[in-house]
Amino acid sequence: MERPRALPSLRGPAASRRAAIARRSPSPQPSPLATGQPRAQRPVVARCSAQRLRGGGRAAAMASGPRCPVCHQPWVSPRLLPCLHSLCSPCLRRLGTLAEPGRAAARSVLCPVCDAEVSLPPGGVGQLTPDYLALSRGGAAAARASCDLCVDGAAVRRCLTCGADLCHFCCQAHRRQKKTASHTVTELENSKDCNQAGEPLLCPSHPTEELRLFCEQCDQPVCQHCVVGRHRQHPCDFAGNVIHKHGDALRELLKSTQQHMGTLESALSQIDATGSAVHSRAEAVATEICLFASGYVKAIEEHRDRLLKQLEDLKMQKVNLLRLQKAQLQQLLLDMRTGVGFTEHLLASGSDLEILITKGVVASRLAKLNRVAYNTHPSMDDGIQFSPQEKAGQCCGYEVFGAILNKAVDPARCTLHGEDLHSAHQNQLTGFTLLCNDTMGERVERGGEAVQVTITHKDKKDCTVKPTVCDNGDGTYHVSYSPEEPGVYAVCVCVKGQHVQGSPFTVMVKGKFREHQGVFHCCTFCSSGGQKSARCACGGTMPGGYQGCGHGHKGHPGCPHWSCCGQVKKSSECLGGPPSDALQRSLLRTVAL
Repeated sequence: MERPRALPSLRGPAASRRAAIARRSPSPQPSPLATGQPRAQRPVVARCSAQRLRGGGRAAAMASGPRCPVCHQPWVSPRLLPCLHSLCSPCLRRLGTLAEPGRAAARSVLCPVCDAEVSLPPGGVGQLTPDYLALSRGGAAAARASCDLCVDGAAVRRCLTCGADLCHFCCQAHRRQKKTASHTVTELENSKDCNQAGEPLLCPSHPTEELRLFCEQCDQPVCQHCVVGRHRQHPCDFAGNVIHKHGDALRELLKSTQQHMGTLESALSQIDATGSAVHSRAEAVATEICLFASGYVKAIEEHRDRLLKQLEDLKMQKVNLLRLQKAQLQQLLLDMRTGVGFTEHLLASGSDLEILITKGVVASRLAKLNRVAYNTHPSMDDGIQFSPQEKAGQCCGYEVFGAILNKAVDPARCTLHGEDLHSAHQNQLTGFTLLCNDTMGERVERGGEAVQVTITHKDKKDCTVKPTVCDNGDGTYHVSYSPEEPGVYAVCVCVKGQHVQGSPFTVMVKGKFREHQGVFHCCTFCSSGGQKSARCACGGTMPGGYQGCGHGHKGHPGCPHWSCCGQVKKSSECLGGPPSDALQRSLLRTVAL
């Protein structure tokens, strides 16, 4: 883009309006409405009169439009916080900052609307993004409701040269006048270079210049003076040319946030259902306890009351944990709804410049919300059980039975143990142990759980191993099996239909255990009695024609080893293949002394 040639075209409407204002005479002029001229012959009203009419309408609209959520007064320089809530600048300056240990320069405040902790920029409240949408929400409709020339007509178009809103009749008259025939007239909804209150957005650094360009490097709208000044070497383009790229990026973030909202709403629905299940289950257990205790008189009644008290405490514990999780998810959903609502309104009602101005803070907020981790499953279940067979001790001298079992087995907390958990040998019995724990990670010292184990060959889907599960009655289960084919197997261990911790896992089944055919010795020189033809699988040789190894010579492992494969571990599997006849004869002469 050639800036020196393209920029002067931007000065047309704005410069003409400023020149027209400068040339106006201070003496009052008779209003064309009072002269009694025919409507078609009325001249165009000066822009100062139009602005007075529009200013009065906008003031009335702002008086009845949205207000600051803190002071409940009409907006005064509203600023947009990172949480996408807007406050008046005076209200923002009255907020107390929070002290952060170790960061004396950083300042943060609590948003009085959502109670979120937000950080202020280094320059303070003045560097927060201005919220032009807040000013335009209430005053846009009223400011554009009537024609600026005849007052009684509905405004449908705007003259960009005069800055006046025109009805259909006045627009036709505007074009018939010689002085105004060359003016640029556009539809109200197509005025993208102005905010919804009807005024152009001016540059903070150059108050007389409109924001028409966008600096890609600094990510902010600029005017023509900014482009030839401190943004001279920066890539700049017209706002209308870059709005599609930045608007699409916001829409992608909005789509992702909306998907998270659906997930959160589903999670909250599950939590509500689980809470109802907890209440229903608690009522069922209470009825069961009452029926069990009806056969006893005083002792059983006291025992029943004690059990109900325990049940109520357990129910409140679970309900409180569910309420806490629900409150956290509701707050996150509320934050996302705020972000989505603001972004949708920005994309639907904001002009190009308004979208570009607030794009950074909106994208930052939506990206932050999308990074929040949350659990979509209820933190507690309805695992409340009553066992009539459990001994409950003495009550009023009577031995009573019946206890509440609140330690439900949690498959995600169950663990697997065993030395040969990931390795086995063909046709050899091996196994591992399953240890059951509750939701708090504590040991469940009782059996009776439904444990399912499947062992399948990864390469041969029709090759499966039938395991044996032994319930030890103390919360542990021993699983034993004997694979018939070597290879890699997938092992799945499930409790209550859910995988336990570490499941599924793989097991490498090796071939049949290979026994050593040689001797475990220090060297062939010693074990063979000095035979020169004695060989060893370690590959070591001795000078003087010896074909085997000796102490301190080349190839000797330096420690006792097997003569058949060179393994240095005595209780190991032989790694050598079947020995040849010549090697077998030489190994036979290598005897243990």
